[in-house]
Amino acid sequence: MPQPPATAPEAPEAPETADAQEAPDVTEEDEVLHPRPQFARAEWVELDGAWGFAHDDADRGLDESWWTQEAVFDREIVVPFPPESRLSGIHDTGYHPVVWYRRVVPCPRPDDGDRILLTFGAVDYRCTVWVNGHRVGDHEGGHSSFTLDVTHALDASTDDQVVVVRAEDWHDDVTQPRGKQDWAEKPHTIWYHRTTGIWQPVWWERVSPAHLTDLHISPDVVRGRVDVEARVPRSAGTGLALRCRVRFEGETLAETTVAVIDPEVRVSVELPFARNYQEVHRITWRPEWPNLLDVDLALLRDGEPVDEVTSYTGFRRVGYADGHFLLNNQPYFLRLVLGQGYWPESHLAAPSPGALRREVELIKALGFNGVRVHQKVEDPRFLYWCDRLGLVVWGEMPSPYAYSPTMVERLTREWLEVVRRDRSHPCIVTWVPLNESWGFQMVEHDPAQRHFASALYHLTRSVDASRPAISNDGWEHTDSDIWGVHDYGPSGRGLRERYGTQEALDRSLRDGRPGRRRVLLEEGTERGQPVVVTEFGGLSFKPDEGQEWFGYSTVASAEDLVAKLAELVDALVDSPTIAGFCYTQLTDTEQEDNGLLTADRQPKAPVEHIRAALSRPARSDPASEVDETRADAAEPTRDGAP
Repeated sequence: MPQPPATAPEAPEAPETADAQEAPDVTEEDEVLHPRPQFARAEWVELDGAWGFAHDDADRGLDESWWTQEAVFDREIVVPFPPESRLSGIHDTGYHPVVWYRRVVPCPRPDDGDRILLTFGAVDYRCTVWVNGHRVGDHEGGHSSFTLDVTHALDASTDDQVVVVRAEDWHDDVTQPRGKQDWAEKPHTIWYHRTTGIWQPVWWERVSPAHLTDLHISPDVVRGRVDVEARVPRSAGTGLALRCRVRFEGETLAETTVAVIDPEVRVSVELPFARNYQEVHRITWRPEWPNLLDVDLALLRDGEPVDEVTSYTGFRRVGYADGHFLLNNQPYFLRLVLGQGYWPESHLAAPSPGALRREVELIKALGFNGVRVHQKVEDPRFLYWCDRLGLVVWGEMPSPYAYSPTMVERLTREWLEVVRRDRSHPCIVTWVPLNESWGFQMVEHDPAQRHFASALYHLTRSVDASRPAISNDGWEHTDSDIWGVHDYGPSGRGLRERYGTQEALDRSLRDGRPGRRRVLLEEGTERGQPVVVTEFGGLSFKPDEGQEWFGYSTVASAEDLVAKLAELVDALVDSPTIAGFCYTQLTDTEQEDNGLLTADRQPKAPVEHIRAALSRPARSDPASEVDETRADAAEPTRDGAP
């Protein structure tokens, strides 16, 4: 198993704090994760590290066949850090819309008809890949992963193969989903430096001609089973079977084998005890006891494995009813933080694999039970740590900024890739394809844009009906399963006036404009959806004169920060109508100076004081006091002891 890149520095340690539930034991070895932990094979070769690099500002590389020209790669970049970042070794934040990469990499030679798969975690935004001068594939979408079968392009006479990548990311193309990457050369207001080219891991895998190409695992708590969907190539041949084994803490709970008679394979693994209320809680997943079920899959021919993949799931159910967000059929008050997953030294890429784990630990230490990943599709290893250590996640699509048919096609295609890749993660409890009408600013007045928001909501639910989805988080909802409201009011009194009673909430949703926009656009869409204030706060210290700064409200000191945070949070948790909140934000990001942590992950106030301000029981969730004190004998501790 490869080691993490030696060039990646360690992130700061998470502050020590008492937690309501002890995190599972995690060893240093666990940080050497497969880049996609829910679809992991034992043998894989990491291709991160030093690559040749070249800017192509005149965009002449295609005409000059740069994929055959070693000499043009006269600089060195450290993958997977984007060239704008310091850790890449390039650290050039100017306009460079086309970049090229080249590396001679060791490759396991295929034998007996084996296939070699080359996977890119993410390349922003559009890319073409060559192996040994052969064009092996293209991909569009800066946040989704893709895999190429490159077997036909390998040179059988050597162990070394030449991989070349061309990536283009035009700063002025506002129809491509770009999140908060700035189209201006210098970051302004809430936008930050761009992330161009390769920014997530690259790796090889050798597989049998018959192998799994896709995997989705979903728990069915109602029926007491684990459902598995997988795919095999049409060329895989006949006589195959798929074996699925579900384990918990080393014990096999159930195993099922089915014949493969179609490229799409479905297996339901019945868990014998899962309908027993007392027993099922032994394996249930939630942030306070994040139990995971191991799922081992083997593709068999004549009883012998030809491909083996390890995965996992969390036995849990999410939904909503009567104004509550539900986790495992019980009201669960959401205490989320807005996380942009941005580091000053590496931008959207994490500075090290361990930094992803520590980010989760920091969020939990501060007292949150979840994170709204904002304008970014996170690294699957971050989602793994949310699964394993216990955080709920709102998964969000980066926004474009101009409405057109091209934008609709781009965003829809990439969003479907993201949902398909990440929908097996138990931590993800809500999908957010659109935010604050970014890219479709006339949604209230333009029927086409309104249809787009509704269509994307319904499309998301058609692919994954197991989670709530939101048409447009913040305001101007067409149809949503959660009414997300953004309200940066500076006082707790104002929040109480808008959300303190059911009557006040009804006025805010129908007549008020918390973000100077209507919250609900469509009549007749109410069906008991919970209301979550999905952005509020944004507190920052008063900026020095001349300091680049963006924020919403300022405070004078760490004591004032905690006091104002408590005032705002108290107004929301005291409301009988609010099902949760999301505080803006976790860390400072460029000139957005309103994090609870600095950009280098240092707390701006004592962690225990922040945690206390965030942790008051919510009036709309009377069970929260029971959950926090573990007083209900029917609810076991994480290891199953009552």
